[in-house]
Amino acid sequence: MDKRTMFYGTQPITFDNARRLRKEMTEAERMLWVRISKKQLDGARFRRQHPIGDYIADFYCHELKLVIEVDGRVHETRQEYDRQRTEEMTLGGITVIRFTNDDIIHDMEAVLMKIKQQIANVPARQIHNV
Repeated sequence: MDKRTMFYGTQPITFDNARRLRKEMTEAERMLWVRISKKQLDGARFRRQHPIGDYIADFYCHELKLVIEVDGRVHETRQEYDRQRTEEMTLGGITVIRFTNDDIIHDMEAVLMKIKQQIANVPARQIHNV
């Protein structure tokens, strides 16, 4: 992955897919987006359905190099794919945290607390643009 840009070598088709996914967000994704958009969460600017290489992150904060993934039922059958995807992003210097739809729908405050803890763990020099 190219570390110089926030799109990390993404192909045009991936941008098209991301655009489509932004229009088709799940209920849990929409609920989380309402709480993390517009720098509401400790000033971090998240993008939704953001392309990174061949992948599309549910939510991505470039300044923090942080991906938030929201896993629905489909992820139960693609655990190996998700593991490889997380590994590749991690090799690119990106931290990936995952939540289930149920986590978000039934315990949003705990989800937000975990994200805030992750934000707090980023060295100050990395978040100067947040």
